[in-house]
Amino acid sequence: MAEQAQEKLPENVVFIGRKPSMSYVLGVITQLSNGQKEVFIKARGRAISKAVDVAEIVRRKFVQDAKISNVEIGTEERQLENGQKINVSTINITITK
Repeated sequence: MAEQAQEKLPENVVFIGRKPSMSYVLGVITQLSNGQKEVFIKARGRAISKAVDVAEIVRRKFVQDAKISNVEIGTEERQLENGQKINVSTINITITK
């Protein structure tokens, strides 16, 4: 079932996780060079600071004509295995070329 959900995701979304920042920078640059007009960088929780780093590295070092056109922040409610509900912060950064 998880495979079906991954197939429906748009190509221009980069989810930030535990990999090194440069892995995600390469993903964003690849999307922009393949003709995507905008790329969405999404992260939750502790990965938010890495998402900001990725967006700034792309914009300052590699694609100087790229702009951060939108930043959305929010909160998701997640349920832990023991049934406890917690709030997790989210960020969605839109980079346009």
